[in-house]
Amino acid sequence: MKKINSPEFILVCTMIVAAAFSRLLTNYFQLWNFTPVIAMALFSGAQIRDKRLAFMIPLTSMLITDAFLGFYEGILSVYAALMMITAFGFLLHNRIKFIPVLLATLGSSVIFFLVTNFALIYPSFLYPHTLQGIIASYTAGIPFFKNAVIGDLIYSGILFGSYELVFKKIRVPAKAM
Repeated sequence: MKKINSPEFILVCTMIVAAAFSRLLTNYFQLWNFTPVIAMALFSGAQIRDKRLAFMIPLTSMLITDAFLGFYEGILSVYAALMMITAFGFLLHNRIKFIPVLLATLGSSVIFFLVTNFALIYPSFLYPHTLQGIIASYTAGIPFFKNAVIGDLIYSGILFGSYELVFKKIRVPAKAM
């Protein structure tokens, strides 16, 4: 990504913000864990060269949509996981091809699952702060993991695919004319 006012940067930011606001729809239709959050963090890390902006744009988008949806216990673990995934996206800078994006998306899904279901980070007593509590927390999260992975793969496909379509297939041939 070249300049902040470049068409590429504006498109990436617009796509991330649109993805964040689609959280409102998935919440409305009660599609639990089928959200764009992992895909937008990964996409931001992969496409935005300025690391501060790569972290700030998805986190700000999440903060705004969380203001609409309501703040929740564990919000810090969600934001921490998204920062890890954004950093993970930096590894994709020059490797945006199907297999690397697929593997990064699946890896990001696992990172998010492990971080947000780690029972010791929550102050509540839903799970005891023991090894058994951690295992119980991960076990309880397994049924939600399927929707999360499906949503992550679909949203990553939409974000990365749309960007490639616009800037590699449509815009470049138009310049050649």
